[in-house]
Amino acid sequence: MILKRISVLNYKNLEQVELPFSHKLNCFFGRNGMGKTNLLDAVYYLSFCKSAGNPIDSQNMRHEADFFVIQGFYESEDGTPEEVYCGMKRRQKKVFKRNKKEYARLSDHIGFLPLVMVSPADTELIAGGSDGRRRFMDVVISQYDKSYLDALIRYNKALEQRNALLKSEQPVEEGLFLVWEEMMAQAGEVVFQKREAFIEEFIPIFQSFYAFVSQGHEEVGLSYRSHARGASLLEVLRESRVRDQIMGYSLHGVHKDDLEMQLGGFPIKREGSQGQNKTYLIALKLAQFDFLKRTGTTTPLLLLDDIFDKLDATRVEQIVKLVSGDRFGQIFITDTNREHLDRILHHIGSDYKMFSVENGNVAEIEEGSEL
Repeated sequence: MILKRISVLNYKNLEQVELPFSHKLNCFFGRNGMGKTNLLDAVYYLSFCKSAGNPIDSQNMRHEADFFVIQGFYESEDGTPEEVYCGMKRRQKKVFKRNKKEYARLSDHIGFLPLVMVSPADTELIAGGSDGRRRFMDVVISQYDKSYLDALIRYNKALEQRNALLKSEQPVEEGLFLVWEEMMAQAGEVVFQKREAFIEEFIPIFQSFYAFVSQGHEEVGLSYRSHARGASLLEVLRESRVRDQIMGYSLHGVHKDDLEMQLGGFPIKREGSQGQNKTYLIALKLAQFDFLKRTGTTTPLLLLDDIFDKLDATRVEQIVKLVSGDRFGQIFITDTNREHLDRILHHIGSDYKMFSVENGNVAEIEEGSEL
């Protein structure tokens, strides 16, 4: 899928932006805080029905505005045009449409426009809690497997209901617990099996990307941990119920799954340098792209937001070689350092567009012009 053109009104600091894109490489140059990331976030929104950085939609409107609109005009591999529209007014529900037809459920849109974004916020995958690492798995698998997303939604609904019973100050009949625990177990087993199958296939792809960028200087690992492994999830929930009632929430289940990230056999959170951590995260996301491309019906969009910071020149060069090749489809990349972008353009040839971003205003830079 190719994003040929985008129209943005009142999204974050972008008051009015209309941009045509190259089908290969689109570079956005400007100082920090000018709106480069906001533009990528608008592209992200069209794929996931939400912002990558702030899930509260009303907070993504420009301060002076009462609505925002994002429209993307796409073209599929066979040349079919596709239009995706998102609009929201303050204190009203957002509207999402494909080719002017509104979605009944936003989840029906997920996976239609596969996308991978690499950004500074990814550091939370290593430094943060397990919820971010679960979200990483969810974002990948949901884009190629609708049954996974359905199971995840069912599981989270049952989890919410069970937690409400656990907090109850009145006695609760066991039958009520069993209804929601059986739903959690049934949906949770599906989630577990699909996560496990994904990670098993994903690991060698991820390791090959890390080896390329680091030129084989370090070995990395990734392992999946779950309460559903080697045990009946229903039995785990039943046995944990008394303790859960004391705590007021569910201590066990696939909502507690985690990914263990290792460097040289030790937790990268403890062992990794800034450059190694950045390389690890970039390799994760490039592997995510490669996996989605293999399993899906269309090539994902790749968004690279300020990825060269804290990397040495050798690793920058390796990433430049990767994104300049034919392995990836349409790419959107931001940087404050024009030298990085110029090096990529030198590798990739003439099929690109370059944009300057300042105070929410975006303008195309003509080839050969200076800033």
